[in-house]
Amino acid sequence: MYFACQFFAFRASGYNNGFLPLPDDIIKADILYICSPNNPTGAVFNREQLKKWVDYANDNGAVILFDAAYEAFIEDDALPHSIFEIEGARTCAIEICSLSKTAGFTGTRLGYTIIPKELERKGMNFNTMWVRNRTTKTNGVSYIIQKGAAAVFTPEGQKQIHNNIRIYKENAACLMKALDELGIWYCGGKNAPYIWMKCPDGMRSWEFFDYLLNEIQVVGTPGEGFGKCGEGYFRFSTFGNPEDTKEAARRLSRLLGKAKKNEV
Repeated sequence: MYFACQFFAFRASGYNNGFLPLPDDIIKADILYICSPNNPTGAVFNREQLKKWVDYANDNGAVILFDAAYEAFIEDDALPHSIFEIEGARTCAIEICSLSKTAGFTGTRLGYTIIPKELERKGMNFNTMWVRNRTTKTNGVSYIIQKGAAAVFTPEGQKQIHNNIRIYKENAACLMKALDELGIWYCGGKNAPYIWMKCPDGMRSWEFFDYLLNEIQVVGTPGEGFGKCGEGYFRFSTFGNPEDTKEAARRLSRLLGKAKKNEV
């Protein structure tokens, strides 16, 4: 069985197309993992790009595992929140999502899986097999967690989570403004809570981590922490206090701006 992962398998195409690989980048895969909006890159597939993956999966008998954990951060109406917005997806895709990033449910481990009844391979129905798996292994999520999840979808719950997401988006805008002014390449930020930047001056990811920590006491995640394909990149998260984020952006601009002037 061949498994293709959106980030780790396609670094060669990443920088050129914003870490949005297409089927031309692979030879053969039986299972395709696509996370959109993506962690760590923040990249988001549009409908045309996802349609190419759906067509590939249907033509080759592959199955797409579509991770939509960050769909609540999508603000562009032209971008799909679910792979099932794409024609043909019901015969090739499984979608997984959770309330971890949407509503801060990370520690409660509450999520959901969507398996269309149309999805079959070699005479086996995936929905039927999944129901059998779940009813054998678990009695489900505890009642108190279910009540908390139900509250997320009330008018007040929706108001609160969208207010939190708005704050995270403002944090992202603050960091993106600093990177734009510095002329540093990045992707993500607008429709995702992560900003994936290219380390300046050819620095390695852990080298850049040490540089920020020692010089301005700002931390992020070295790209290599996600595997060897992340080398040379760095991830900023927007899940933080707005004032802390503004201060981090100021320090980043001052440090990297000064380094740029010294080069000139």
